[in-house]
Amino acid sequence: MTGMSTAEETTGRERRGELGAFLRSRRERITPADVGMPAGPRRRTPGLRREEVAQLAGVGVTWYTWLEQGRPIKVSTQVLDAVARTLRLDGTEHEHLYRLAEVPTATLSDTVGTPLPPDVQTILDGLLPLPAVVSNGRCDVLAWNAAYAALFPRVVRATGCERNSMWMMFTLPPCCNPVVNWEEETPIHVAVFRHRYIRHLGEPGWKELVERLQAVSPEFARLWAASHDVAIPGQRTKVFRHHAGGEIRTRTTNLEITASPGVRVVVYVPTDEESRDRIGWLLANPEAAAPDHTH
Repeated sequence: MTGMSTAEETTGRERRGELGAFLRSRRERITPADVGMPAGPRRRTPGLRREEVAQLAGVGVTWYTWLEQGRPIKVSTQVLDAVARTLRLDGTEHEHLYRLAEVPTATLSDTVGTPLPPDVQTILDGLLPLPAVVSNGRCDVLAWNAAYAALFPRVVRATGCERNSMWMMFTLPPCCNPVVNWEEETPIHVAVFRHRYIRHLGEPGWKELVERLQAVSPEFARLWAASHDVAIPGQRTKVFRHHAGGEIRTRTTNLEITASPGVRVVVYVPTDEESRDRIGWLLANPEAAAPDHTH
């Protein structure tokens, strides 16, 4: 008897599988030359071999192999730190490694379904004319102001589980998708989402969203299976196309709501006067901001 439920065992296997895939993806991006080792003949892997990682990290080859294979072995922070240094993980990837290996770290949670503090909507409205939205870690859209509604009318008109920015990014057809630099943005969004997803591994709502996205979006399914990049949201320039307002360039800033763990305000600041004027025009002409067709 292990004392673990079937659900816990399943989650453990899934977590260890993610750990193995993540380690392989990080190992394959580092060449022998990067770490001062000779490439040697007949290499079958694009990056370091397992035994090379073990040697550089100062751990046993068998132990590291078992770790990549997802076997239920005990790990320490010291050993994981050595592996992280060898694989040149950044801070986000290092934390991701800890979570996958189930090493205790600072507890971070996403409170889903908890009412927002009463002043949040007042704050959102006070940010006008800047578009602003409140989202949780799963990218569910929880609250917004009029400028956000004007810029993203299809998001706010969606209902239930489809009022979700990840869902909209990967399911809206090109004629309706507001993201101009879609091919550039989608890998980043998946990397940020994966970083959050691992904190909620086994939770039905998160698992259901991933499964639904995999079923309807070949691109999401490809990125989810092929890339194990992780990232945290940062200030970036995002370019959107509105059917009536034209192209709008913004820079996003994420602000955490400490009273609601995992929930954040995202503010879209225009990067040029033309974009600022176009947002103002959409606010002044709400009938034009509405979607011009349906599917």
